[in-house]
Amino acid sequence: MIPNFKPISLLFLFVILLVACRKENNDQITDIVDIREIKKENGMILIPSGSFFMGTNESEAYAVEKPAVKRQVTGFWMDETEVTNAQFSEFVKATGYVTVAERPVDWEELKKQLPPDSPKPKDEDLQPGSLVFLPPSHAVPLHDISQWWQWVTGANWKHPEGPGSSIEGREDHPVVHVAYEDAEAYAKWAGKRLPTETEWEYAAKAARVHQRYAWGDDFRPAGKFMANTFQGKFPNNNIAEDGFSGTSPVKSFPPNDFGLYDMIGNVWELTSDWYDAIKLNRIAGNAPPLDSSINLCYNPSNPYAMEKVIKGGSYLCADDYCINYRPSARHSQAYDSGTSNIGFRCVKDFE
Repeated sequence: MIPNFKPISLLFLFVILLVACRKENNDQITDIVDIREIKKENGMILIPSGSFFMGTNESEAYAVEKPAVKRQVTGFWMDETEVTNAQFSEFVKATGYVTVAERPVDWEELKKQLPPDSPKPKDEDLQPGSLVFLPPSHAVPLHDISQWWQWVTGANWKHPEGPGSSIEGREDHPVVHVAYEDAEAYAKWAGKRLPTETEWEYAAKAARVHQRYAWGDDFRPAGKFMANTFQGKFPNNNIAEDGFSGTSPVKSFPPNDFGLYDMIGNVWELTSDWYDAIKLNRIAGNAPPLDSSINLCYNPSNPYAMEKVIKGGSYLCADDYCINYRPSARHSQAYDSGTSNIGFRCVKDFE
């Protein structure tokens, strides 16, 4: 156990974003339809049908992103931006919905994702709250994520940094501290759904061929910032050259070629897919199908967890620690919890 770290936090630490990323393959996207004309309606963008290569064959990429597999996608509508605090507030006002982070932790549910015979945490560690990024005052070993992630009682979507904080003045920032069921409830209320991982990556790549990022090969073309990420020495010294040390208002950076904002950076985005560390190998026929009767997920580093795929990276992605600001990047998040750097956007079937 990590000294001086609350037991309840240890579960959630399994799901924090640890994967670094590498250079994208130059043969990743093909056969996408002409998208010279963007169709927009009620804050959503029509994503055209087409095919593309999901994942990458690039030698330095991590195994969870390999191999590149060709996928066909049927057209769908996608939210132009991540769901904002203002939009989520409308949902809560209309329905009275209470998020997971605002409810006491259910030990009976929690222990299902822990090794057998795990001891029950103290009652004070099961109070409503969420994981918050709190940068240390000095350089720390990068293998110990408890140095910058802390379980904060009272942290939730209305109080992103915990009691005393608020979303006042941040109405146009993406909502955070949402668990999967919270995002799913919002999507159902809005007449939408959450995107699949394939849909999300297809939309993020937006017909970009032979390019590493959603906008090209250069992370800062002509010196211009294209996404909200971490500059400086992670995790203690964010020099915020892009103008933001935390979340940013949606539409603060240029959209991709489909007209979608913040597909890279700002906050990680939930998808509807259960996490499978060798998903692309299974699709390619290099591994047997996942036995869902045993577990809906497969994550060797966290075998007891039930996790959803998250995409896109966040304001905490740094090139000296977590270079996840690429369309092919993928990671996992426990379905029953949120953090201060995870949000979502919705999609709707094209009719």
